[in-house]
Amino acid sequence: ITRDSVIKIAKEAGIPVVETPIPREWLYISDELFFTGTAAEITPIASVDRIPVGEGKRGPVTKKIQDTLFGILNGETKDRFNWLTPVQ
Repeated sequence: ITRDSVIKIAKEAGIPVVETPIPREWLYISDELFFTGTAAEITPIASVDRIPVGEGKRGPVTKKIQDTLFGILNGETKDRFNWLTPVQ
């Protein structure tokens, strides 16, 4: 569910989404990386094999996706995807 949410947020923001296997070496030259999943939510990856990713901290794409998802979940941003069900 979290992965699908991240993909929807990215596409809505005009961020290209491509799902394909990549060589490990591409991780070393990435501008930014993050894990996504139920437990991880959206967790920036600072390094791979002790090699810093980008600037070694959360990048702007990760921040945008995190801010959007957490804003919706916390009720700070309009739920334009209809993900939340109000409980009374």
